[in-house]
Amino acid sequence: MKNSNFKLPTILIAMTLFIGTFTSCSDDDGPTVNITVNEGPSGDIGGDFTGNGGNGSRIINWTNNLTTADYNADITATVSGKFQIIVADANGAIVLDRTLNGGTEPDSIDGVTGAGKPGNWTVTITLTSFNGDGSYSLSEGD
Repeated sequence: MKNSNFKLPTILIAMTLFIGTFTSCSDDDGPTVNITVNEGPSGDIGGDFTGNGGNGSRIINWTNNLTTADYNADITATVSGKFQIIVADANGAIVLDRTLNGGTEPDSIDGVTGAGKPGNWTVTITLTSFNGDGSYSLSEGD
């Protein structure tokens, strides 16, 4: 009798583990975003971003020894959503605030930020309901 009582719980546990292994939920199915950061030569920074309808942001601390920065951003294969880049100087003053909307032109931006105080700058990349991919880069200005 003790043997039969032991087998039933063991079988139920084994079945639960087996079924759970093959039917577990995955976060990969929901909206996500991914934002990478790469440092280049002479303090340049840039990266790539992707999204499948998700929201997210990344704050990057960047040392800019000059008063301006050159910037570039490009979105590709985007059908909806928004990409935003905000750059603040060492005093926290915003020297750039640009947005690209998916599915419309323009699909790229470039130029020079406003003048700011050299030092530790902050770059904030925000993706909102973003579907697609793209890239961005910043380098010390003239």
